[in-house]
Amino acid sequence: MAALLPHVSRPVFRKQSPAAIQVMTDWPDIVGPHLASMTVPRRLSAGTLTVGCRGPVAMELQHLAPTVIARINTTCGQGVVRRLKMVQDLTAPPRPSTPPPRRQPPPAPVQIDDMPDGPLKDALSRLGGWLTAPRGPKPR
Repeated sequence: MAALLPHVSRPVFRKQSPAAIQVMTDWPDIVGPHLASMTVPRRLSAGTLTVGCRGPVAMELQHLAPTVIARINTTCGQGVVRRLKMVQDLTAPPRPSTPPPRRQPPPAPVQIDDMPDGPLKDALSRLGGWLTAPRGPKPR
């Protein structure tokens, strides 16, 4: 697999750097779900990240630019982005927001008899409850 990876990734990396690809894929984690729903990273070139913005979010992003740049550089490496360039992009569709997964109530903890009472026993019994709980819908 290690021998095939350069042949597969070379065409992609010719078009965009690995840092640019990481910014594009990790954008919601970098800026948060609120900004990610109204912005789209378009291009990273010579330290300038071009961001397509919907509506008045460009002003908000301009005020948050130092924080966003610091978060990008923390994620992708120091000095990857030095400046943000905002462009109004009304045709860009918002990123699809997936609804948060429905949380199921915690299962009943399992009984551990051969251990002294304490926080470790409590944690292990709760973990045992999750491990023995049924998962998802049953196959038909």
